[in-house]
Amino acid sequence: MTWVSATGVALPDLVPAEVRRDWVRKGHCPDQDLYSLFLDRVREHPQRAAVIDDLGMLTYTTLDVAVRASAARLRASGCGSRDIVGIREPNGRRAVIAELAVYAIGAVALPAHSDDLLDRAGVRYVVGNGRIAGKPRRSAGVTRPHPDAPARILVTSGSESAPKMIAYSHNAFAGGRANYLRAVHGTTDVPRDLVLVPLTSGFGSFGVPVTLCCLGGTLILTRRFEAGAAVRLISGQRPTHVFAVPTMWRRMVEDPEVLNASSVEAIVSSGDTLAPSTRAACRELFGADMIDVYGSSDGANCHTTEPENGAGVPDPSVCEIRIVGGEICARGPMTPLCYVAAPEMDAEYRFDGGWVRTGDNGRLDVHGRLHVTGRRKRVVIRGGYTISPAEVELAISDHPAVTDVACVPVPDAELGERLCACVTVRNGHSPTLSELAAFLTAQGVETAKLPEFLITLPELPLGRTGKVATHALKRVAADRCGGAR
Repeated sequence: MTWVSATGVALPDLVPAEVRRDWVRKGHCPDQDLYSLFLDRVREHPQRAAVIDDLGMLTYTTLDVAVRASAARLRASGCGSRDIVGIREPNGRRAVIAELAVYAIGAVALPAHSDDLLDRAGVRYVVGNGRIAGKPRRSAGVTRPHPDAPARILVTSGSESAPKMIAYSHNAFAGGRANYLRAVHGTTDVPRDLVLVPLTSGFGSFGVPVTLCCLGGTLILTRRFEAGAAVRLISGQRPTHVFAVPTMWRRMVEDPEVLNASSVEAIVSSGDTLAPSTRAACRELFGADMIDVYGSSDGANCHTTEPENGAGVPDPSVCEIRIVGGEICARGPMTPLCYVAAPEMDAEYRFDGGWVRTGDNGRLDVHGRLHVTGRRKRVVIRGGYTISPAEVELAISDHPAVTDVACVPVPDAELGERLCACVTVRNGHSPTLSELAAFLTAQGVETAKLPEFLITLPELPLGRTGKVATHALKRVAADRCGGAR
């Protein structure tokens, strides 16, 4: 099946239709569109809190009233079921209302703030600041979409390269991604999910389609992450689950405020490797399970409360995982349709039968547990020797003076690349490069992997998802260290 937008952007489903239908027959996908599922939740518990944000609370009923009004405005502007609609709203009720309104008219949501991405996706209408931007047209057709039709386009973080867009169907969210989140929630009847990452991110994309449309839970949001405010939000709103990336967890455990976190059943980390010292501090501070998620916007997922023993056992109701040539490949109910406006990426990353290459190296052990061993592309090649920045970062993060760390390559005419460690430190500490090297050597890091440059910054630059923006750090390192020895 190929869905074509009103502006001619084609979104083919690269998973065979019979494979998609088999997942429905097995009960892995509900075979309903997201807005129909949301209406079911409204009927089931109209007065339950749906969204809590910086402005207060909306029940499911009041949220649906706002969604219907926003959907009517979209239709009046000429927006229809064949449109891809851009959403430029910060975390909060307006972002939630806009996304649900797009589903209500059967269109495809693209939460993104980049003009380039919106242009590439052929977007005619953009919702931002509670308004609809776009040239009004005659009313377009509005129909309920097929469950395997596109619902939302995910945008990758772009922390290492240009962001890419990936199209997901209604069933991929309500099936595979919902099954993953149900497993994370465990026995929780009514989840209260505090999502500290942006809803626009791949990690945060479950918020509206899954927490609200599928699970009927409460979505707790704040416009902008700040460690102290997040700690107070946990105490005040008493979420059952908190979702954040490692940088956020590191900053929260450093916050001096006293927590009343007895409501938290589990805290969830994804997007990068969580340092063992941070994991231990989180477990002690929150007194709850720490769930590590290995996830990729390309359609792979595993999670575990014991990351010391790997990334977890793949769940076939979410995705199957195979290792092909050392690379993690996935296919399952959460597999996306295709990349958007990038047939060259489909050719590079999609296999016959709908399998997706993740770009990550890994292995499966005798117990069926996945072990992620690093990014295939995120390496530093020094004189022909391959260094994994993630491995060195993990070792540096245990240094008592270091609060944040990211390692990036510095171009070098002689060796090709050299490794630079970019760190933030606790007050009163300023480790030297030689002291850091001695610390890493004592931890067993090979001499060939030791950083040759050290940059101390007041804070590391973050991308829109809360992850460290390594492309920005590469420029800083090149400027400061490019000619140094």
